[in-house]
Amino acid sequence: MSDITAADVKHLAGLARIDLTTDEVARMTEQLVSIQHLIATVQEVATPDVPPASHPLVMHNVTRDDVPGQVLDREAALSGAPDRDETRFRVTAILGEEQ
Repeated sequence: MSDITAADVKHLAGLARIDLTTDEVARMTEQLVSIQHLIATVQEVATPDVPPASHPLVMHNVTRDDVPGQVLDREAALSGAPDRDETRFRVTAILGEEQ
């Protein structure tokens, strides 16, 4: 694996339209080379019998299954409404206009 050069960082910064100073290019080059070496170290210990994971602990979906239960019919739902018409709740207009 080849190391990242300052020319590579300048090229990528140009593609991303990021204006980097000479000091920023030097610092970014150093940081990216360090990251590249860390990735190489991880690749050395990665084995085919260890599946890739996004989290060190096995995570499971903890939500319950969505099972339909008993529902109210329309008349029961509207029975406690302070104002209603035949099939709907009636509320005060909030946008200043009746729709």
